[in-house]
Amino acid sequence: MKKSRKISERRKMQRKEQIKKRRRKRIAVIVIELIILCVLGVTAFAMFKLGKLNHIGLNSDGLVNNGLAQEGYTNIALFGTDNREGEVEGVRSDCIIVASINNETKEVKMMSVYRDTMLLQEDDTFDKANAAYALGGPQAAVNMLNKNLDLDIEDYVTVNFLALADVVDELGGLEMDLTYEEVVHMNNYCVETSEITGKDYERIEPEEAGTYHLNGVQVVSYSRIRYTSGGDFERTERQRLVLEKIAEKVKASKLSTINKIIDKVLPEVTTSFSSSEILKLASGVFDYKIGETAGFPFDPATPESVPGYTGSYVVAVGLADNVTKAHEFLFPDMEYEPTETVKSINNELFDITGIGPGWVDGTGEDSVNTDDGTDDSSYDDSTYDDSYDDSTYDDSYDDSTYDDSYDSSTYDDSYDDSAYDDSYDDSSYDDSYY
Repeated sequence: MKKSRKISERRKMQRKEQIKKRRRKRIAVIVIELIILCVLGVTAFAMFKLGKLNHIGLNSDGLVNNGLAQEGYTNIALFGTDNREGEVEGVRSDCIIVASINNETKEVKMMSVYRDTMLLQEDDTFDKANAAYALGGPQAAVNMLNKNLDLDIEDYVTVNFLALADVVDELGGLEMDLTYEEVVHMNNYCVETSEITGKDYERIEPEEAGTYHLNGVQVVSYSRIRYTSGGDFERTERQRLVLEKIAEKVKASKLSTINKIIDKVLPEVTTSFSSSEILKLASGVFDYKIGETAGFPFDPATPESVPGYTGSYVVAVGLADNVTKAHEFLFPDMEYEPTETVKSINNELFDITGIGPGWVDGTGEDSVNTDDGTDDSSYDDSTYDDSYDDSTYDDSYDDSTYDDSYDSSTYDDSYDDSAYDDSYDDSSYDDSYY
């Protein structure tokens, strides 16, 4: 009797243990299901947000690659334009940045390509770097970078004035140290930038050097300044500085702020990245850190003229040498030898411009840059003064029309990109353009 009672009690204990195990299993399954639902919900939410993005892919079969692959790195072309309607062709990309992400260390290096740099275009003619986007959109611009710089860029991101202004405003503005010259020119640019973006600003008065808290319109205008001693070289430095400050503030922002930025800015962004690719990149966003920045060409020359070409150009003093320096900067752990394509472009540039290593400009001074790549001894800013007025901006730019009587009514919102065609003439290009 006692024995049967013990067996019965043992069976009860076993049944209780089995019931507990089944409960624990059910709870575990429920928890897993909840986690999956949460993940799916977050993913669906993210995909919904990303659905607002303008996705225009690149034709992978039509991408130029000189046979090189920067393994371990993700290279992205960043373009800045002033278009407001999401166009990707017929507008100039006057902010051109190669962003290279080290996939292991998450360091992001940025290299600006000066917009006036003379490079070989997709149609095998030479023109300014910013002409590529105007003539063939992001595909032509990416191909230009890959062909001339021996890169393997497969993706791009394009933002306009309004996108940058919105980001800055949602972040609460940026603290910037400004020189007297920068304050004056920023105030001038703000008039047109405000009209383009439809956003307000307060003019800085009195105009003096100092640290200022700038809103979106002011930051965009600051990024457009080129009428200081460094010209376009310093402008690209300002653009990179703005991106660094934005990245710092985004990292320190609340999720609600980031959500607002996404809602406002995504419709103003055009990219080749798919939603899944963006999610993959975004998963490590807080691990990314901005590294060094530089400008290309590293050794620039600004000749008074180029035979057979109209307008002013920036010419690399030895393209192959400058491309080598670009690779040493972006990919310091990789060996590099210029391809035959880059060597051929190098030789063609020399035949056209007569500019190569050891070139001396009209002043008798070596034009090769010896400091930080932001200034050039041949650069002459005497033509730019504080009376700059960008109200004269139009497609038929004529310096003779310039005077102090600024009238913002001359600015025409009816942007017509039909003005840009295969007969692109940069001589009509206005220096006030971003």
